[in-house]
Amino acid sequence: MQTEIKPKVLNRLSRIEGQVRGLSRMVEEDRYCIDVLTQLQAVRAALSRVEGQVLKDHMDHCVMGAIAGDDLADRKAKASELIELLGRASR
Repeated sequence: MQTEIKPKVLNRLSRIEGQVRGLSRMVEEDRYCIDVLTQLQAVRAALSRVEGQVLKDHMDHCVMGAIAGDDLADRKAKASELIELLGRASR
């Protein structure tokens, strides 16, 4: 992961961690189901944004590095990783 991205990702993950702890409290306090579901959607959306940021960083740094490099095996490995990742995401 590129150095300038890492602190941003860690910061977002810390906030998401706080949101999840808040969700636990909401369930313990028997909060209204719609409120809990709304917060669950917010956590899912936040995780999706982090996932997108990490994927973009991977594309910009790791994949583009492999494409620009001379190692054919590395290029094939990076392409296979992305195909497998996208396959898991579509399930």
